[in-house]
Amino acid sequence: MAKIDAFFKLMNEQKASDLHLVSGQPPALRINGEMERVKYHVLDDDGLKGMLYEIAPEDKVKVFEETGDVDFGYEIPGLARYRANFFMQKNGVAAVFREIPSTILTAEQLGLPPVIPKLALLPRGLVVVTGPTGSGKSTTLASIIDVANKNRKDHIITIEDPIEFVHQSQSCIVNHREVGLHTKSFSAALRGALREDPDIILVGEMRDLETISLAIEAASTGHLVFGTLHTSSAAKTVDRIIEVFPSSEQAQVRSTLSDGIRAIIAQVLFRRIDKGGRCAALEILIATPAVRNLIREAKTYQIPSMVQTGKKYGMQLLDDAIMEMCTKRMISPDEAYAKANDKSKFRPLLKNPPTDFTEA
Repeated sequence: MAKIDAFFKLMNEQKASDLHLVSGQPPALRINGEMERVKYHVLDDDGLKGMLYEIAPEDKVKVFEETGDVDFGYEIPGLARYRANFFMQKNGVAAVFREIPSTILTAEQLGLPPVIPKLALLPRGLVVVTGPTGSGKSTTLASIIDVANKNRKDHIITIEDPIEFVHQSQSCIVNHREVGLHTKSFSAALRGALREDPDIILVGEMRDLETISLAIEAASTGHLVFGTLHTSSAAKTVDRIIEVFPSSEQAQVRSTLSDGIRAIIAQVLFRRIDKGGRCAALEILIATPAVRNLIREAKTYQIPSMVQTGKKYGMQLLDDAIMEMCTKRMISPDEAYAKANDKSKFRPLLKNPPTDFTEA
């Protein structure tokens, strides 16, 4: 057993999402979104480096020493998988590990709206899940892919950096590919995937022009494509995708995207106050003909009002979802205010509303 595995067992016992190991500091766990120190001595650079190198593949150690940071996956059979990131900082080496649960939770167990699992049964198109780092995008996507795996007879390819949730082939054939290990880049894997007879493609991160372009192309040529971005709303997601392209190509991209897009989910995680754990508030945009028209005509600023009037299709605004959780006393008004898009709606819920410089 590797020396570091004891920290992973503690992490699992404490139901922590992340483990932070930093030279010059004691270890820390992120529990329900907040950092908590572990009662342990201050880690020194040599000791921590030895601990980390014990579990890292040789090629990843080489990349780390050449570049100063590296990502890879680590698994303890019977416990969990971990997404590992090593990086150099002022006092030496540091690492962050995100626990990937071995059990894939259903949409019902996650408390997701009923429209979310239905996205797994779409015949084609692009579905984008967005939100800040650590907002549960991978967990939501895993639940959707799980529905497809159980209910369709198709070929699913996932492209991730590193592989997170592992799906055992059920009614579908599932192939997992890891960037850096099984393929050179997201774009190279996507280009290859189009020749690998896929029905569903999961792109772990749409991080550059080429990857986004290939994802849109795949969605437009009869594949169902799921991807992630780091944006805070459905409208901003559309703008972000289009703004990646040169201005001379944006009109064409708007047209192609409007045809290919099927849904955008923007989510934020909250610490629960009614019981332990966390819960997600979701903004859901379903690409109706009216929504496609707004994208095509560059009127994305009208998308929020379209979401508000599209409740019968399963659409909802993020702030409405946050307000509902706040009304049910699942989350605190202070956190609701901090993470809402339109903070003015939540000010009346606060005992001592702050002077918010972000609204100036």
